[in-house]
Amino acid sequence: MNRTGWLIDLGRMEYAEAWAWQRHAAHGVRTGRHPEVLFLVEHPPVYTVGRGARGSLENLLWDEATRRAAGIGLFEVDRGGDITYHGPGQLVAYPIVDLKTRGRDLHRYLRSLEEAIIRALAAFGVTAQRLPPHTGVWVEEEKVAAIGVKASHWVTQHGLALNVCPNLAHFAGIIPCGIRDRGVTSLERLLGRPVSVEVVKPHLVAALEAVLETHWETQALDVLGPRPVEAGA
Repeated sequence: MNRTGWLIDLGRMEYAEAWAWQRHAAHGVRTGRHPEVLFLVEHPPVYTVGRGARGSLENLLWDEATRRAAGIGLFEVDRGGDITYHGPGQLVAYPIVDLKTRGRDLHRYLRSLEEAIIRALAAFGVTAQRLPPHTGVWVEEEKVAAIGVKASHWVTQHGLALNVCPNLAHFAGIIPCGIRDRGVTSLERLLGRPVSVEVVKPHLVAALEAVLETHWETQALDVLGPRPVEAGA
């Protein structure tokens, strides 16, 4: 493993601020100011709309009043894919990596993220799989993890969201990823017992080390420098 990157755990952070840190880190990787970065985070409840759903929002089922009552925000973002949900109990990972050193192959990168999730779930005795042509990870007919990414100058942003123990009722407000004939599940539901995000984190990090061939060294957020202006600094 000849690469070393920075692992930064953001804890629970608003989506807009984490997105700003992604852009900030991507610029640093692209310009060689610092190594690759892996962010881990949980977000307050939010629906994010990717480029695949721009101008339509037909897969957003709850109106603004219903979303407000449930405390769920809404953001249009620059990743691929349709609409998805983030919330507490969901482990989100944003690898900011340079695909120029990985064959400039975005599809291979997506398959690598899927593989990392499959390996992490296997550590809990859960057999997960891909379900082509869809991107993501599934257990039988239900989706347990969503993936949506962007690459600019071959440096990635966004990433994966693994349902550990989220409020699955919040998925009722959308048609997740625009897939109408499949359900959504969580690791907690699959195991039939409580499980925390903290317990899952080291397994996902180890899997991402293996598939991305990068050793992730834990760092504090301030290693990236001042808070980005677009994060509200």
